[in-house]
Amino acid sequence: MRFSDTALPGVKLIAMESVGDSRGHFARTFCAREFAAQGLNPEIAQASVSFNARKGTLRGLHFQCNPAMEDKLVRCIRGAIFDVMVDIRTGSPTFGRWVAYDLTEDNSLQLYAPKGFAHGFQALTDNVLVSYQIAQFYEPARSTGVRWDDPDVGISWPLPPVEQSPRDLTLPRLKEIDPTQLMSFADSR
Repeated sequence: MRFSDTALPGVKLIAMESVGDSRGHFARTFCAREFAAQGLNPEIAQASVSFNARKGTLRGLHFQCNPAMEDKLVRCIRGAIFDVMVDIRTGSPTFGRWVAYDLTEDNSLQLYAPKGFAHGFQALTDNVLVSYQIAQFYEPARSTGVRWDDPDVGISWPLPPVEQSPRDLTLPRLKEIDPTQLMSFADSR
């Protein structure tokens, strides 16, 4: 695997390196030793998938409130997504900024975010399947997020949304979130 820094400290773009022959190919998607060597949390408490039937479906921007924030590894295993991470660490020099990458079944890219980031994505094709590996357990009572169209964050989504959950449509703007629900930049280092 090749690990690349992004414009947001802590968020890594990870390229899988395939080895192929006449049968097809093989690629490692995760290695605890390599993650630890990069300073990334190598623990996995749960793994999940998200199926999205329609191009334009938008999910997020989700996170769990402090102290249950998550380290997350995301990849697209069918179709293509526009994957977004937003820095929500109070006191961070990049607070409220975002990065996005197209993750596709063909480009072998994954996006890793440590605690202190909100995550969302938009399906760029029909029948998208997204895989998550998460270092912490899901805590429904601490699950929340940031509005997908928060003007202070200003994400340039590639398509008009065609499907969103009612919950996502009522999420607060980043500036409306109680700072005690967020992780401080100092605590994330």
